[in-house]
Amino acid sequence: MNEKKFLSYLEQYHQWLTDRQGKAKEELAEREAYAKEMQKYDKKHLLNMTAEDVYNLLSPLWAMAMWGNKHYKIDNLIETNSLELIRAQFANLLYGKDSLAKRWDEFRQKIKGIGPGIMSEVLNKAFPNDCILWNSKTKNGFTILEVPNTPKYDSAMDGKMYAYLSECGKKMLDYAKSKGYHDLENLIALDYFIWQEVQADINEPETTDVEAPKTKKESNFVHNDIRDKIKEIGECLGFKATTEVTVANGARVDAVWEVSIGNMGRIIYVFEVQTSGSIDSLILNLMKAKNNKAVQGIVAVSDSEQIEKIRKEVESLDDIKKDIKYWDYTEVLEVHEALQKANESINKLGLVPVSL
Repeated sequence: MNEKKFLSYLEQYHQWLTDRQGKAKEELAEREAYAKEMQKYDKKHLLNMTAEDVYNLLSPLWAMAMWGNKHYKIDNLIETNSLELIRAQFANLLYGKDSLAKRWDEFRQKIKGIGPGIMSEVLNKAFPNDCILWNSKTKNGFTILEVPNTPKYDSAMDGKMYAYLSECGKKMLDYAKSKGYHDLENLIALDYFIWQEVQADINEPETTDVEAPKTKKESNFVHNDIRDKIKEIGECLGFKATTEVTVANGARVDAVWEVSIGNMGRIIYVFEVQTSGSIDSLILNLMKAKNNKAVQGIVAVSDSEQIEKIRKEVESLDDIKKDIKYWDYTEVLEVHEALQKANESINKLGLVPVSL
């Protein structure tokens, strides 16, 4: 960490707090109040949650801000994963006996549609002295403060990385107190400090490709992260979007966007994400998907190097070469982030009642 920068921001933040004590106290009190609500969810409560309990747990999260109709989103999460699995995995994430890193990895492997943003915010509010909140603003703040090994993408956020970043956050608190700054009482306050004082100064770097995964576990995280973001992009665009769907005999694909047109039937767009394994398998799956007459678009999603390999393999296949489209990981992430920002801004207007 760049201690000089950190101290400079701490001094500015302390002055900001002094000048705006009322506003700061109100906003911090609101965050602490929600943390206290989160802490009421002990293991027994989590294991016995109703669908409405899941809504009450997740809907106030910052990570849910992009969704105007939160009931629709949370109902979809329950339908995709099952209420029983969501109960068990939240109970294990917060109160399991294994290390935090192992509990984190198990949750990410078993639960679809809930990523590091929601996971870290739940942990941060449940354990504000031990667990950091991680989102794009935190990432920007850590990048500015030159915290080593700050991950660029959610796909790199495995349990080991999350535990490391939480330790970095705790060291920042200790360092601030050692220099006489006691404004950062816990990791909730650290998040407020980063949100208010640090992250806005980020200069976005030039776009680069997602790094190729180095291990099978990392490959699975990249695959699932991209798959879930494709689903969320589809939902934002008004499609019925699902993951892990069988669309034709022998064709189970990663993500589907679907729309019904009156009484004329359905239109389906199919996405296959390639992080490792056989390119031939991906191509065969997309070819089988085309057997469903409702499938109007087939998309291969991968990094730029893999996409070129897929293009070469497909060139000799007349049945598919004119139909297949290609979507780079990086573009998926950029589109998702842009839609997230747009939706958050629109939802702040309160045009759609929460109950709808």
